[in-house]
Amino acid sequence: MGRSPLANSFLDKSELKKKEPFYPLHAYVCKACYLVQLEEIESPKKIFQDYPYFSSYSSTWLKHCQDYVNEVVNRFDLDRNKQVIEIASNDGCLLSFFKEKGIPVLGIEPAKNIARAAESAGIPTINQFFGSQLAQKLAGSKKKADLLIGNNVLAHVPNLNEFIASLKIVLKSNGVITLEFPSLLQLIDQNQFDTIYHEHFSYFSCLTIEKILTHHGLNLFDVEELRTHGGSFRIYIRHQGNSDNNISENILRIKLMEKNYGLDKLSSYRNFSKQIEETKHQLCQFLAKAKQSGKSIVAYGAPAKGNTLLNYCGIGTDFIDYTVDINPRKQGRFLPGTHIPILHPEKIKKTKPDYLLILPWNIKNEIMEQMKYIIQWGGRFVTPIPKIKVEQ
Repeated sequence: MGRSPLANSFLDKSELKKKEPFYPLHAYVCKACYLVQLEEIESPKKIFQDYPYFSSYSSTWLKHCQDYVNEVVNRFDLDRNKQVIEIASNDGCLLSFFKEKGIPVLGIEPAKNIARAAESAGIPTINQFFGSQLAQKLAGSKKKADLLIGNNVLAHVPNLNEFIASLKIVLKSNGVITLEFPSLLQLIDQNQFDTIYHEHFSYFSCLTIEKILTHHGLNLFDVEELRTHGGSFRIYIRHQGNSDNNISENILRIKLMEKNYGLDKLSSYRNFSKQIEETKHQLCQFLAKAKQSGKSIVAYGAPAKGNTLLNYCGIGTDFIDYTVDINPRKQGRFLPGTHIPILHPEKIKKTKPDYLLILPWNIKNEIMEQMKYIIQWGGRFVTPIPKIKVEQ
């Protein structure tokens, strides 16, 4: 998908005239196991040292976390005698729901700014990248997990084998791992190409993840389909020697669905590439026609996926006047590559745009409810994925 800056490398005004690094954005498919991967263009240490994404800013995500905690506490009889560990725990919003129930928690978060926020909120957090060294240290200090959680972190790991092996080290013999990650089938079927960016090193099907887990002596025993991030999986994992949980029929059903869709054939991935190009043309044509008609267009959100979309499609301030974001850490800065300014959402009430392009389309219902007042002056919402949709 051409060349793109790092999707979360927001710019200050003083940086706009400096040379900005762009990197090839190219997804590869393994013809043996069908793992979709990006090259490690930039190290995770640079990408996640100071990270702008805070989980607790989305009410949709907070509800998702609370529902998950209620479910697993009941399913696996978690109480104050059990240990919950979350990898890439962000600002601790998920772990806070376990803490409210009196269950011991520990977060592992590499971004210094976010780890500090979690600690300030009372969530004990280790500010390190998770890997074999940390896993051995935790195991040696008898800090193993009854429940080990990794939500939307698996894709961010360049050394996949070391990460999975490290999960096994820190998991108690009868413990459970749950991982959440976007579904590769949904990514392709729903045309979610904008979720491809440099900090996502891998994209998974159930067919592929099961092979990886088996290689490391772990068993997949259940899979749930989620609506988060445009369609995700939550997988449940145990040691191969642990037979506490029955194997769910969901696994066979989803793997069959993936095979029927063609995720075990290279031709399916080539066809997706053509589909991406068509989406680019349609979006650019819509925006050009709107501007030619004298319509004003602004965007909502400054998500990483939005930066992939805008840079790939070549959409900048010639089409989009500005974007807004509820995260104060992004306000006053500029989107990478396109240099579109990020403002406070209140700006929309002042300029009354004709169209509001929703970049974080995965929470569009939340945004449309929040911004429904644009209808008062005839404003309309535009979502670009899976295809352009205009609605009031």
